[in-house]
Order: sequence, then structure tokens, then C-alpha cells
Amino acid sequence: MRKGAMMIGAMAVVAFVLGGGTSVFAAGLDLVGMLTKNLGVTSEQAEGGAGAIFDSASKNMSAEDFTKVTDALPEVKSLMSSASSGDSGSGTLGGLSSMLGKSGGSLSTLAGLSDTFSKLGLSSDMVGKFIPVVLEYAQSKGGSTVSNLLKSALQ
Repeated sequence: MRKGAMMIGAMAVVAFVLGGGTSVFAAGLDLVGMLTKNLGVTSEQAEGGAGAIFDSASKNMSAEDFTKVTDALPEVKSLMSSASSGDSGSGTLGGLSSMLGKSGGSLSTLAGLSDTFSKLGLSSDMVGKFIPVVLEYAQSKGGSTVSNLLKSALQ
């Protein structure tokens, strides 16, 4: 299991590095537009995946820090509500996530995200492709403070 978590993390880093660590997206696109254009996913998958990432991050940060994120990125709450959250504890990975709770750290986070992405018809490796896009979007709209808050919450 640890190898799987490390693999997803490594994929996120590789995607960020290959992107040059700088903006490679068209200016003016919203997050859903960026995800659909650059990753070839549907709008529903983009909304659900981004919402799941923000939901996961919100569970690993203080209310004050999450308010900073939602102030800078007001669409976050809407994206979170579009993510299927009702049965995130079902399935093998979701069940593992529930058993580990917060003490599981990033393994718990990645397991929950993989389960949600699977329900959206996306493979678990897409988590590693979504995260750099979400972080870049946060950087462009909310600056390094917001981006770093999300990055820390997702590690």
C-alpha cells in the first residue's frame, strides 16, 4: 500500500516537473476548463475530481486555513458539493481510508481519492494528474499561500 501512495505522489511530482513548474495552461480558463482541456476528462469528472481533492484537503487543514482557500477560490464549495461524498467509505480503498482515519496520513487521503476517482470512471493514476493542475490553479488565483496550504493538506 505504501508503494501505491508513493507512486501516486511521484506521478504528481513528475507531472509538475514535466510541466516546467510554471503555467502551461491557457489564461482565463477556470479549473474545470483546465482539467477538461489538459487531461481529456468530462466536465462531470473534472468537477467531481476537483471537488474530491478540495474535500480531502479541507479535512487536513484548520477552518481558518480552509477559509483562506475558499476566499481565494470561491468555486471550491460548489465543486465540493458536486463531488460524490455520500458513500466515500465504501469499496476496498475507501474502506481502508475509513479504517486508517487521519492517522493514516497521505495513504488515507490517496485511498479515499482513488476510490472517488474510480466512481467517476477515472483510474487512480488520474489523482496524480489532477493534483498538479489544482495546485497550479490555486497558485494562479490565490497565490503561493493558498497553493502551499493545499499542497500541505494533500501530502
